[in-house]
Amino acid sequence: MDTMEQRARYDFKAIEARWQQDWAARDLFRTRLDAGRPSFYYLDMFPYPSGHLHMGHLRNYTIGDVISRYHVMRGENVLHPMGWDAFGLPAENAAIKHQTHPDPWTRRCIEQMHEQLNMLGISFDWDREVNTSSPDYYRWTQWLFLRFFEAGLVGRQEAAINWCPSCATVLANEQVLKDGTCERCSALVAKKRLEQWFYKTTAYAQRLLDDIDQLDDWPDAVRTMQRNWIGRSEGFQFAWPVVGSELSFEVFTTRIDTVYGVTFMVLAPEHPLVEQLVAGQPQEAAVKAFVQQVLGGDQFARQAADAPKEGVFTGAFARHPLTGAEVPIWLANYVMMDYGTGAIMAVPAHDERDFAFATKYQIPVVPVILPEGETVDGVGLPYLGDGVQANSGPYNGLPNRPAMVKMAEDLESAGTGQRTVNFRLRDWCLSRQRYWGCPIPVIYCPACGVVPVPDDHLPVLLPTDVAFTGEGNPIASSATFRQTTCPHCGAAAQRETDTMDTFVDSSWYFLRYASQPADSAFDRAELDRWMPVAQYVGGIEHATMHLIYARFFTKVLYDLGLVGCQEPFARLFTQGMVTKEAWWCDAEKKWYTAAEQLDAAGRTPQGHATERIVKKMSKSIGNVVAPESICDSYGADTGRCYILFVGPPEAEAEWQDEGVSGVHRFLTRLWRCLVPPAGAWLPDWRAQLTDLDEPARAVRRKLHQTIERITSGIERFALNTSVAALMELVNVVLPFVEQRIGSSATLADRAVYSEAAEVTALLLSPFAPHLADEIWAATGHHGSTYEATWPVADATVAKAARVTVVVQVNGKVRARLEVEAGVDEAAVRAAAAELGPVVAALAEQPVRKAIWVPGKLLNLVT
Repeated sequence: MDTMEQRARYDFKAIEARWQQDWAARDLFRTRLDAGRPSFYYLDMFPYPSGHLHMGHLRNYTIGDVISRYHVMRGENVLHPMGWDAFGLPAENAAIKHQTHPDPWTRRCIEQMHEQLNMLGISFDWDREVNTSSPDYYRWTQWLFLRFFEAGLVGRQEAAINWCPSCATVLANEQVLKDGTCERCSALVAKKRLEQWFYKTTAYAQRLLDDIDQLDDWPDAVRTMQRNWIGRSEGFQFAWPVVGSELSFEVFTTRIDTVYGVTFMVLAPEHPLVEQLVAGQPQEAAVKAFVQQVLGGDQFARQAADAPKEGVFTGAFARHPLTGAEVPIWLANYVMMDYGTGAIMAVPAHDERDFAFATKYQIPVVPVILPEGETVDGVGLPYLGDGVQANSGPYNGLPNRPAMVKMAEDLESAGTGQRTVNFRLRDWCLSRQRYWGCPIPVIYCPACGVVPVPDDHLPVLLPTDVAFTGEGNPIASSATFRQTTCPHCGAAAQRETDTMDTFVDSSWYFLRYASQPADSAFDRAELDRWMPVAQYVGGIEHATMHLIYARFFTKVLYDLGLVGCQEPFARLFTQGMVTKEAWWCDAEKKWYTAAEQLDAAGRTPQGHATERIVKKMSKSIGNVVAPESICDSYGADTGRCYILFVGPPEAEAEWQDEGVSGVHRFLTRLWRCLVPPAGAWLPDWRAQLTDLDEPARAVRRKLHQTIERITSGIERFALNTSVAALMELVNVVLPFVEQRIGSSATLADRAVYSEAAEVTALLLSPFAPHLADEIWAATGHHGSTYEATWPVADATVAKAARVTVVVQVNGKVRARLEVEAGVDEAAVRAAAAELGPVVAALAEQPVRKAIWVPGKLLNLVT
């Protein structure tokens, strides 16, 4: 037989190249459509084609590959597609920088990422690939827009946008720096109000909220984030007239019981009424400066509860609808246009933010709800609890909750306002004044108005006669695109030059994966085979936009009879980020990404101190690990197993280079353990598993326990513990092979070894598929483990012969007992009563109760 040394070399490069070539030649990962098999649709959130993936990105796809391969081996028809969220700003910026068209740049990036995914052996069905920037795809994005238009679920509204006057273009929020300047030219960015296209997500707000309760297999954190984002509030909405003008503005409040405590009104700086309020007034310049300051700053920081409260008085007053008092109108940074009506009645006595603002600007504070038995002068402010009305006119003395109902009824009777439900969720602005997106299929005719492009004129193609200068919307510069004729009356007309938000593309791509007919967006019968997606995996950062938009799209399409499900994703898993250390040098304003770049004290070659920081893998920092380097040095299977082993997939995990080499050593040991020496393999091993001694039974027991553990681990996404289980199995099997599988090996030992080699190859297949297939072939099998059947544990074999029971007295460990597996409590108590440490701990006290965990623990409580 071969010696262990002859089989010690694990030539991962040759193995992986050979099997990847075999899989491709046989089109192994094409989606099966076998009749009678259950269907399982596994979906990774598709990536933006930036050009290069790193191992942080590939954690997601490796997780998905394990789950998909497992379900294939379980005999299911599995749909495991991949594609590209290819429209977007980075490609357009690259076009401006390199004076080229975004399409070739995008396609080059896709090719590079395609190679990286194949390099890792990911089992994507590339026949189902989609590219959202391809006319074959965005034709149907436009077709869906028209169906929403017909249903009254898309329309035009005025909205604020970021405008760079120097570049003469609209900027995305991420293009505006924290100091409010343009990232391209450093000019101060202004806010402009433009007519924009919106999907009417608010029409589905209640259903989106209610149906969260159906998402039992979604993480609680995501469901909570969606509830908060939709933000249902019951309250009262009424108008506040502006003194000395015909203007008025609507206010929504959930606390109408505090209306008598209003001492000032606040409008959001972006409120459309602001310019009219201050036009030609002494406060105009100060107000405009404040608006620019707030809107040019960090909009997320502005919403923080502990953010400084800033404001400016407009010089205008509102008429209190109940008291007739003139109430000053302020602007404040803590009021947002995207919640409620963008205007609030400020009650500083009963709201922490209003109180902080009133204190800073010396605005009066009037308490109108008092704790039972408290006086106006004695109450601590702000008071946020329930109580009795005070300073509230005819409602004085009433408990505030009944008063709230009576006030609402009285105001409604007087025609002053109405009880209503408000949602934090806003209609979805889909207009983008940029080139690299899906053109909006609308024509503006002087006679006919807004005219949808007919279906048989789709797709509306992006123009190619444009220049990428960074100034303005390139599409608007194309006369051949802009100028057209009205499909209704034939008159000269203009095309819409805005493109769609890229979230539109990702709101239905999962449907196109499932069905790709040439003459329609998708086929209902095919969708019914696959939808909803059985398992969706991606980052939690998409909880409140992409996932809500995809749910909205699916519900609309269900109502239109185009799909058969109301929720797109039955089960959701959110994977954690991968981090890696880096060193920040503040003196040099520079990142260092390897300890070798620094001296022993952590100083740079220039002698400056650094700070070690563990950050998410990021190309901008440079702390990334390229899959090419891992595959070249250790192999794809090592990279896959390490990224799974490094921690629970839902948790953040820190990449450690030394950990990669440890996993590579494990796979090398597994190779030595399971590739059979000449003459060791028994094809009919099942018939020879008789008359086994205890070492052989121990190997089989561990093998079948490992089947149970890995099967359970994959089902629960406990993939790190599944890799650990394989490592533990090798630790048991390898000594057996080294000691028993030689020239004098018995048939029984060879049978145990053969079962271990075959079953371990199958268990290994989702994690390290190249090595698994190599072992599979070396043990005389044809084809791939991908085509084989997932092993099923024999519970009788897996059952431990003996177990260790921990014996406690009052919670403290006093002894350990080796007993037969399956022994009952009475027998263990009887045996424990004979143990000296237990007898001493009991000290002749009666046992009040016993806590028994079968096969694990006995706790005697005195």
